[in-house]
Amino acid sequence: MKISYSDLSASIKNNSGLVTALNVLDKAITYITILFYLGLLVYAAISIPKMGATLLYRSIVIPGVSFIIVSLFRKVASAPRPYEVYGFTPALNKDTKGKSFPSRHVFSIFMVAITFFQVSIPVGVFLLVLGVGLAVIRVVGGVHFIRDVIAGAIIAIIIGVTCFWFFCGVFGLIMLPF
Repeated sequence: MKISYSDLSASIKNNSGLVTALNVLDKAITYITILFYLGLLVYAAISIPKMGATLLYRSIVIPGVSFIIVSLFRKVASAPRPYEVYGFTPALNKDTKGKSFPSRHVFSIFMVAITFFQVSIPVGVFLLVLGVGLAVIRVVGGVHFIRDVIAGAIIAIIIGVTCFWFFCGVFGLIMLPF
């Protein structure tokens, strides 16, 4: 049995508790990620006397530049969202037109998770798990196709591994001015 986005959305919209839960979880995971990222930046800034500015620099530049690139790509690609394609009201509060591919929410949480692997593997893993949860919520909530969230996660992982471990790890401080 194939379930369409319209059918899924209708069944979710008929359960106000589920709609509320999806919206609360979507926002909560987003804000938790922001707080963790800000905490990492504070930790990196406090660590400058001991470790130098390398951690802070990497933690700002790599996620920041990649976020801008993903945002520009989304704007140019302007892929429609499920609710635009199939004409339904999504369970998540969203009325944006286009800019569906890749999911920037999922990209961001995966990028923050990969960034955290520099200092805490358990926190990085925790954020990856939250990222998978957020990806499911964004698809079930009707604001992204599965391909959007998978692409967001894969792009973050590729950029993160390439920048943090290959350039910064293998080649040492090649991309760091400090």
